Amino acid sequence: MTDKDPSPAAEPAGAPDEVTRCGFVALIGAPNAGKSTLTNALVGSKVSIVSHKVQTTRSLVRGIALEGATQIVLVDTPGIFAPKRRLEKAMVRSAWGGAGDADAVVLLVDARVGITEDVEAILRGLADVRRPRAIVLNKIDLVKRENLLALAAEVADKVSFDKLFMISALEGDGLKELRGWLAGLLPLGPWLYPEDQISDAPMRMLAAEITREKLFHRLHEELPYRSTVETDSWKELPDGSARIEQTIFVERESQRKIVLGKGGETIKAISTAARKEIAEILEQKVHLFLFVKVRENWSDDPERYREMGLEFPD
Repeated sequence: MTDKDPSPAAEPAGAPDEVTRCGFVALIGAPNAGKSTLTNALVGSKVSIVSHKVQTTRSLVRGIALEGATQIVLVDTPGIFAPKRRLEKAMVRSAWGGAGDADAVVLLVDARVGITEDVEAILRGLADVRRPRAIVLNKIDLVKRENLLALAAEVADKVSFDKLFMISALEGDGLKELRGWLAGLLPLGPWLYPEDQISDAPMRMLAAEITREKLFHRLHEELPYRSTVETDSWKELPDGSARIEQTIFVERESQRKIVLGKGGETIKAISTAARKEIAEILEQKVHLFLFVKVRENWSDDPERYREMGLEFPD
């Protein structure tokens, strides 16, 4: 038995008889605009965690979508907001870095809340990004049409853009048009990933993110922002199942007790939910073992930032 990452290892592929395109599209926006939901919807599978709580995405998550002969690499960035803590500053820096490196930029705006101070700041920053730009008004299923038209006009007054889309990432409305537009503007070139690969994140990392998502869903206090999850070991067993061990790190003993819950009830619920979802993605049986440890001031540890793919801010 060996500790193994089951991520796809095939060579990048593309339809050899077709002219292929491939490029990166950065999805930016204020927290809770629906970037992770849109990434998952375009990919057709879960590659980024989703929560009603803001700031759930901490680092750049790349999902890989196919549209004809085009491979669209979607970069789901952390929500952009006015940061206060070190971790928040690293997240915002990562988001703008993703926008600057992409072939195209898509700004998601929550149509229910419109142009907030955070969105205003993003629009100002977007003016300096010299890439094809689209504005996407998301969650249109929750907004009256006349309000959508007024919001579209308001956005147009603030920044120039190449295309405006009105979508519901959750319901799938408008995604075909968005996908088609992105596929047509990306540069000609070979695909960067195998045809069946949906993310460039190692499965170990995605599994840890799924467990962190279940923390968000189960615990509604400030705790999840002070926690991180790491996959310690991954073993393929002779019966075809996988044995995965993960550690949830918190900053104080009091937080550890919250995660464990009375009689271990909370950690058991988190483990059950995470195991079920990881097994669905892997399409194999999973044995998941979770441990909770105190790691004081982990959010000030440069090594933790490197593990999350973030630059440690000064």
